[in-house]
Amino acid sequence: MPDATPAVLTGVATREGTAADNADACKVYRLADGTVGAAVIDGIGHGPHTSATAPLLAETAARVTAHRGPLAGILSAGLLIADDGHDGEEANAVGVAVLVDDAGTRAAWVGDCDVLGWNGTRLRRYSTPQVMGEWVRQYGPPVEIAAHYDDWVRVSLHSATVATTGEVDIPDPVVILLSDGVHDQVPADVMEDLARQHHRDPQALANALVAAAQADESDYRDDATAVVISMTPPPTT
Repeated sequence: MPDATPAVLTGVATREGTAADNADACKVYRLADGTVGAAVIDGIGHGPHTSATAPLLAETAARVTAHRGPLAGILSAGLLIADDGHDGEEANAVGVAVLVDDAGTRAAWVGDCDVLGWNGTRLRRYSTPQVMGEWVRQYGPPVEIAAHYDDWVRVSLHSATVATTGEVDIPDPVVILLSDGVHDQVPADVMEDLARQHHRDPQALANALVAAAQADESDYRDDATAVVISMTPPPTT
């Protein structure tokens, strides 16, 4: 009998922005039974302390996600930085985590990291950015006014709770986790074109998404990170 479990392929990529020290981090962790936990962490601000902490948060989120699910992964990473520390300078971050197992794919996030899905014909955003701009848009002000508040993160790992962590099931066979250095600096139609080109090769898609991030009008380019997870259907014979 053929194996009825889809093969899970992954790709990861990250690139430092124009500010010193990459404050992004990502991790994919796979259990012995094939369960996959993955996470993208985007440190708030820049500096050696944030850059050193982000990989720890990504490792924790990915490993706990694989064992206990993405909500537990996000909250466990948050617990590591819930206290300001003796010097009051503990790092803070936002993040997204995804679990892929026999039951399907589930994601959890805080802040403005994104999770998207490709179903073979379209790219869909499943997360809602937890930023003040998104909240302001609910009241219908001009777009430029709402956009002014998009850098104001409403929920971070430091303050994450069960009630404030977003969760969603994803039915698509390709799942993409992004820091805002990608989704804010790569147009949606470009990301969809890249998904259409590279969805069969997760590493190529992760590389392409990160490489596509361009500097803004002030020549600033944020750290950019992507994790791509692809569920390949099992053979039928």
